[in-house]
Amino acid sequence: MFTSFPVHVQAGYVVLGRRVVAMVKAGGGPWGVSEVEVRRAAAEMSAVEMDRRDLVRIGPFGSALKPEHDEGTLVPWRERISRDLQEAGGPGRPGQGGDARPSHLAGIDWWRLLVQRPHGRTARSWWLPRAVVRLLDAAAHTETQWLHARRARQADTAVTESSDRLGQTRSADGGQTASPDAPAVPLRPYNGELQGQLYSVLGKKPGMARKVAGWACAVCRTAPAAVLDHCHEHGYVRAPVCQSCNTHERPDHLYSNDIRVAGHYTRLFDTQAADWLRHWHRCPGCRARTTLPLAHLAAWTAHVACRPQRPTHRDARSSRGRKPCGALRVSWTGSHHAPHACVLTVVVDFCPSGEHRVLAHVSYREAAEQFRAWLAETAPCVAAAAGPDRIDDLPAQSRPVIADTSGDGLALF
Repeated sequence: MFTSFPVHVQAGYVVLGRRVVAMVKAGGGPWGVSEVEVRRAAAEMSAVEMDRRDLVRIGPFGSALKPEHDEGTLVPWRERISRDLQEAGGPGRPGQGGDARPSHLAGIDWWRLLVQRPHGRTARSWWLPRAVVRLLDAAAHTETQWLHARRARQADTAVTESSDRLGQTRSADGGQTASPDAPAVPLRPYNGELQGQLYSVLGKKPGMARKVAGWACAVCRTAPAAVLDHCHEHGYVRAPVCQSCNTHERPDHLYSNDIRVAGHYTRLFDTQAADWLRHWHRCPGCRARTTLPLAHLAAWTAHVACRPQRPTHRDARSSRGRKPCGALRVSWTGSHHAPHACVLTVVVDFCPSGEHRVLAHVSYREAAEQFRAWLAETAPCVAAAAGPDRIDDLPAQSRPVIADTSGDGLALF
């Protein structure tokens, strides 16, 4: 029921979805929680729509298992899941055998929803539905804000009533409350407060992580923000986003100049194209040049521009009787430091008949021109706000790529 561990009854609360519920002790009996609050939390969780095919990778990302945290210290839920899976040896169910820690997080039996996929020759990657990831992110944010509020109240009480700070207060129904249930601090919508600022400068400012956590994700607008998304080609901050959206738009690199064009690009360039295009053009460099970073432009070229050239094969299970051939992949020659010299190569892998390989060779200039024409049709408001006349202080040279040194891979793009 928590997003951190170890947890004891003295913690005074449980986390159910986005709701923190205080524990009570009625009539000298065992500790428990209010049935009314539990039913409210259950109703909120039941209302969450989940597509079990829309998955987000939650690990592992190459970092070693971290040492145990001190009691009372919040542990990110991704780290907790990674620890449970690694200590259980992967396929075994966490919480069984010698490990007494529960497998539930914020009332969610994540193990039943976990998907494991091959990653490399021997390793496996772990995936959860996007709705579950957003719910767990929201639960962790709510718990953090609730604990901050409780500590602030305890500090105020210590000044005036230090002798009674550890005493218990009797609730209206005759029970004892371990700690009052304060509402979580509401998330602030992002309104461009960081527009035009460089990630290399802003990311080093003290207290920036806490400031970011106070915003709602600038893309989905529902989950709490966790990272500052930025353009690696120009170095500008785009906006604070949640881990789910940050992972969703991250290119699936095989190599530094080679990416898979998987199904998640359907959301980026089709169903939610206007939202993502607006987000990407928060970068002054991309907006002035009416383009996208090289990796995203390459993926767009394969997914959208080369769609008519992609062969199809018979498929009796499809309503149209045919399905697209194989899996798309796009690579490029040259460097993002000089993108105009790049040539994009769109390839089909894993073709059933083995007869289709290279679909197209597209120069960067041609791809950029096709993107601008498509942008004007798909998101005219975004296209109208783009162009060199919209930016007066744009540097002549592109900013260098900001290296990702976090080790977990989640801060890319």
